[in-house]
Formats: sequence, structure tokens, C-alpha cells
Amino acid sequence: MIISQFRNYTPVNILFLSFVGFVLCLGIFLHLPDKLDSVIFEPALGNLLGENNLINLSPATNVFITLILTIFQATILNRITSHFNLLGKPSFLVALMYMTLASLFLPFLVLSPTLICNFISIWMLSKLLSLYRQTDVKAEMFDLGMIVGIGSLIYFPFLSMFFLLWISLLIFRPFNWREWITPLLGLATIYFILAVIYLWVGKMELFYTIWLPFTYKFPTAIRIQLVDYLVLVPVLFTLILFLLILKDNFFKSIVHIRKSFQLLFFMLCLAVASFYWNKKLTEAHFLLCAPPIAIYMAYYFTYAKKKWFFEVVYAIIVLTIIYFQFF
Repeated sequence: MIISQFRNYTPVNILFLSFVGFVLCLGIFLHLPDKLDSVIFEPALGNLLGENNLINLSPATNVFITLILTIFQATILNRITSHFNLLGKPSFLVALMYMTLASLFLPFLVLSPTLICNFISIWMLSKLLSLYRQTDVKAEMFDLGMIVGIGSLIYFPFLSMFFLLWISLLIFRPFNWREWITPLLGLATIYFILAVIYLWVGKMELFYTIWLPFTYKFPTAIRIQLVDYLVLVPVLFTLILFLLILKDNFFKSIVHIRKSFQLLFFMLCLAVASFYWNKKLTEAHFLLCAPPIAIYMAYYFTYAKKKWFFEVVYAIIVLTIIYFQFF
């Protein structure tokens, strides 16, 4: 069975992961549109790139590249989780859950700014988890501020992850005002360099349009059909099962693991809340939620004991995704 196979930490699971990914995006492969253009960068970089910001690939190539990138993200996230021992035992379950979540909605299966930003999210997560017990993290926090700035150039709502840096300091570190200032300096450095580039190319008036999301009125336009939420039902059910497992194991875990799960919770909250800075909200925005949820779901499937039950739960998730892709 699938979950039992991915509970093993073996390289052959990369092949199984690729197969699962292909099956989960089979629906879009069989119903490809005639044309599929993708905008990769937000106006911060898009204004500079102009028409070069539009990726003109054949629909099949677009989806195939997205699949490859998602497999890479899944394996990197799985490696980070194993390195920090977040699940207590090595497995490929995080990679499987990430691949599954990255196939929930059709907009997840094509190139998008959020797909690119998830590489940055995973990189950030690795750095944030390493803050614990370090003697000096000012340089690390400066780098993280720059990383958030780069991510916000690709997808502006990613700027919300800056608050995750301060939250991580609250969770992992005693208060040191220098550590709180350095992320701001890192973020400011990115936008200062960007302003210089805009000034250099004579487009300074466009630089100020980057900040338009701060002027959006709540609520912004939401383009999500109610029926799309039905695919989330088995995922939400799995998260409830995760909470039940976590309730029994939370205080048995070492301090770093407990703090890491708190960090993932705030990462998820910020990813959801940042929709406010997206004028025309689509499902693609919520791809930012995939890394923390994947770890949560993997935790449940790691410690669930009734094999028939957890295999059925995952089978329902997969079948629901495939059903809504075809219907």
C-alpha cells in the first residue's frame, strides 16, 4: 500500500513519488487547454521584464515543468524534515503529502509565482529551524530578511512571511533587539537595490505601484467556486486526526520539535492571511500552505496504527483529487 511504502526511507521512493505525481496531474494532462500562458513574477519584477515576464510554453510543457519542480520541492522538504527529525523517524511521507497537496487544485498544476515562492518557503524553513541553540543569529536573520524580500518580488503576498521571522525569534530565542532589527535591514536592502534599478532604467514612477496591495480594501475579489472546497474535506479530516495524534505525543517530544510545530502553525496562518494582498484571489495562492500542512499530515501517517484505516484515508484523498480533476 502507498502509505506503508512511503514510511520507508529508501531512494526507490523517489520513483514512486514521481509516479504518484504523474497520476495526480493526469486530469490536466488529458484536458489541456489550447493555450496556457503563465506570469511568473509580480509587478515588482514584471515591470522591469515587460513581455519577458510572460512564459510562452506549450500547455503540456508547462504542466510537465511544474511536475518536475514540485517533485524537487517535495524531496527537498522531506530532506529538511528528516534532518531536523520533525517526525521522529525518517520516511518519505512528507514528500508524498507535499506532492498530494500540490495537486489539490488545477491552478497548482501550472507555473505560477507561488510555485516559485515555495522554493523560498522551504529554504526559509530550513534556516528558521536551525536558529535553535545558535549563539549568534544576527547574520542569519539579515539573510532571512533578504530572502523574504526576494520572495515578495516574485509574489507580493509573500511579504507576510517577514512576520514569521519575528515569530521565530519569540519561539526559539531570548529577546535581543539587534536580532529583531537585522531582518528589517535585510528586507530594506532588497528594496533599496530594486529602487536603484528602477531609477537607473527611468521607471521610478512604476516603483511606487509595487505598494498598491497596501491600499486594497477588504475583502478583495475572490474567484473560487464553492464546489472547489469539497476537495479539501478529506484533507481537513486528516488534519483533525493529526491533532488527535499530536495531543498524545506533543509533550513527549523534545523541546525543539514542539517549538518547530508551533512555528509551522504560524507559517500556515500567515500564508492563509496574506490573501488580503492579492487583488484577485485564486486557488494558486494557497499553494503557500502546502509545506506546513504536508508536515502535519505526514506526522499523522507516521504514527497512525491502524493500517487499513490510514491507507483508506489517503486513498480517499487521492480519489477525491482525481474525481474533481475529471468532473
